[in-house]
Amino acid sequence: MMSGDYTFIWESADWPAWRFDLPALAAPLADVSRAQGMLVGRLADVGLTLRDEASLAALTEDVVKTSAIEGENLNVASVRSSIARRLGVDIGALAPVDRHVEGVVDMVLDATTHSATPVTEARLFGWHAALFPTGYSGLSRITVGGWRSDASGPMQVVSGPIGRQRVHFEAPPAARLPHEIGRFLAWLNAPPAEPLLIRAGLAHLWFVTLHPFDDGNGRIARALGDLVLARADRSPQRFYSLSAQIQRERNAYYDVLERTQRGSLDVTEWLAWFLNTLGRAIDHAHTTLDAVLIKARFWQRCAGVAMNERQVKVMNRLLDGFEGKLTTTKWAALAKCSQDTALRDIAELVEQGMLRRSASGGRSTSYELVPFDG
Repeated sequence: MMSGDYTFIWESADWPAWRFDLPALAAPLADVSRAQGMLVGRLADVGLTLRDEASLAALTEDVVKTSAIEGENLNVASVRSSIARRLGVDIGALAPVDRHVEGVVDMVLDATTHSATPVTEARLFGWHAALFPTGYSGLSRITVGGWRSDASGPMQVVSGPIGRQRVHFEAPPAARLPHEIGRFLAWLNAPPAEPLLIRAGLAHLWFVTLHPFDDGNGRIARALGDLVLARADRSPQRFYSLSAQIQRERNAYYDVLERTQRGSLDVTEWLAWFLNTLGRAIDHAHTTLDAVLIKARFWQRCAGVAMNERQVKVMNRLLDGFEGKLTTTKWAALAKCSQDTALRDIAELVEQGMLRRSASGGRSTSYELVPFDG
């Protein structure tokens, strides 16, 4: 939709005077608040250790998925180890962590555990430098810890083959960024005039519309949204991941973002989508909490079962959400042992009733956890 004589919302004469229909958003606001209350109620009953496990699971998913939205795949075990070490959660042996994983973790944890701290240019530059520790995005050298210069032309989001590219969005000129970021940060650090859940959606939209960096804008916009959500929750611990839900609804996310940035400054549609997606993220957190409880009950049941270090490591990987089928080859790779040793490890757990052969077919025999009641 074109609005007036401008193409993008930042070209509007009254930019950035956001407008939204608060009565129309009352229902999704109430739904999210209700979902938050139900999750908090469940968490209150599980004890401190399991709450820490649930928070670790949510933060791991958040870090992995906010990068996946941009097409970047992080190693889940490395992310989990990095977060566990910072939070002081004991997960046994820690996986190796590279500096890129550390950078994304640094940003997400700084946003959520220090949500009350004002957001400044220096803080945003620090996040950006953490995301790009080598000064490169892929093979391209970028400006790190500083605003983009537009030396190679305007900042555009495009798709399609060269010569037939479609421009989905063009950001404000680089020369305007110091003023635009100043206005954004003044608003973000001021006492809120709108509900904090609304503010989280506006912060996300506003920053990604400015697109002030050469790369990493989406990840930083989502971190800013998480920061405001942490303020709304009044807790440094995170138990749900909006980024993971956005990844699950990635196409819808980009569609509503493009419509909004080509529309008017009435952003009710964007905020409704944001709140409904947030509600689904909180609902999904119950699944994460269920997995944490299943894992805790599993180890309670196995208290009298002797397991070696390899078996404990791989069983934890299964309980944390192992993708695909568990075969002797995958066991050997995870445990860093020979195929024969992997087969012996598995056979012992089958005999003890911890694992069983999977009923699903395939060229290789696979195994799965034995389900149990309670």
